[in-house]
Amino acid sequence: MVSPVRTYALLAWTWTRAAAQYPLSFTLMTLGGFVLGGLDAAVIWVIFANTTTLGGFGLSEVMFLYGTAGLAFSVGDLMFSNLDRISQHIKAGTFDAMLVRPVSPFVQVATDRFVPHRIGRVLQGALVLGIGLSGVHVPLERAWMIPVMVLSGIVIFTAIWALGGAAQFLLTDAPEVANAFTYGGGTLVQYPLSVYGDNLVRGVTFVLPLAFVNWQPGLYVLDLEDPLDLPHWLRFLSPAAALALALVAGLAWRAGIRRYRSTGS
Repeated sequence: MVSPVRTYALLAWTWTRAAAQYPLSFTLMTLGGFVLGGLDAAVIWVIFANTTTLGGFGLSEVMFLYGTAGLAFSVGDLMFSNLDRISQHIKAGTFDAMLVRPVSPFVQVATDRFVPHRIGRVLQGALVLGIGLSGVHVPLERAWMIPVMVLSGIVIFTAIWALGGAAQFLLTDAPEVANAFTYGGGTLVQYPLSVYGDNLVRGVTFVLPLAFVNWQPGLYVLDLEDPLDLPHWLRFLSPAAALALALVAGLAWRAGIRRYRSTGS
């Protein structure tokens, strides 16, 4: 584990240093990401200017759910969203070169053209989470779940990006399919799942475990009842769901690499 992590850090730092050579551009892009993310959060304020609850949740509770999901997604986006560009490497033949280097192809694809200014979205997610927490009462005995749900959410989103990348070994020219689950999933969990239909909620609980990013553990933190009356023990399964999805994604990634037959370049 040490070598891939160290290699990832070195490659990401290389791209970060390159971006820092243009400080004005880097600063503006970072601020742009922060502001654009803030516009998404501003939509919640607009909604609550016209209503007192959303899916049975108050403003601070929705901000808490939005912040935890936004922080987990933005960290995953910063570190691993480049996996959805693997089809470009396959078509260009550059993935062949990655396979012969003494570095994990996963790390190489994830850090290729690393985009450090996405840190702006991370800061925005952390700020919204702080705003949400300031308006809700979280007992100390439940607060331990907050870092657990954020870390589990990062793993879940990373696994979905890896699954999307693995699918492109087969589909080759369909990164939008993966984006529907990564960016679409990130948008889905920004709001209480109680605003969606029962079948969709069960789907993102028992099929693609997006509900374990912030919904199920969030109900535990906020000490609220599940509108769908799902089992109470589901609220503690975020780490297990993240681990299971990560194992599936790892197997799919390895299967994709084994299936890869090179471009002949």
